[in-house]
Amino acid sequence: MANDMKVRVEVWPVGADEVGIWLLSGDDALRSGNIASDADLFDEARQMLKRRGMRPLILHGTSNRQDGPAVILTYVAVVETADLALSAHPTAKPVGAPLQDAVGRPYTHAAAEPPTPRDVDALMHTLRHLAFLRDHDVETAAQFSSHWRQHLEPLEPALAMMYSDRHEAA
Repeated sequence: MANDMKVRVEVWPVGADEVGIWLLSGDDALRSGNIASDADLFDEARQMLKRRGMRPLILHGTSNRQDGPAVILTYVAVVETADLALSAHPTAKPVGAPLQDAVGRPYTHAAAEPPTPRDVDALMHTLRHLAFLRDHDVETAAQFSSHWRQHLEPLEPALAMMYSDRHEAA
């Protein structure tokens, strides 16, 4: 008999400065292990950031996906950065519209099949989600600096719609 599905949390901590949008955790999201059944998932995301000295201005759940025997709940955290992001986060990596151009569109899938997003697709989804919130959530929009507004501009605001290319069966 199979075991119960596990739940994990991933957080994409991002910051913006005059240069662009940065993934403050370096090459990947912050990821938890399996979460206890009595835990608060939002608080788990907040604690993951706190343990790394990051205080989010915005913390927002954006999606979920299956990863083997677990469900991953994805959050994006907008973290305030003073001056240049690399000053406080030397391993930060640039992300945003140029990254989307570099990695291309996600893999397509049939309408009755699940998507197979890459990690970078999850990251790009969180950034497009932020662009949507900028336009449709007054509390969230109030937290964006001028740098954020500038660098979110080229991203199409969306909650979904990453899969706009037609799928061709193999």
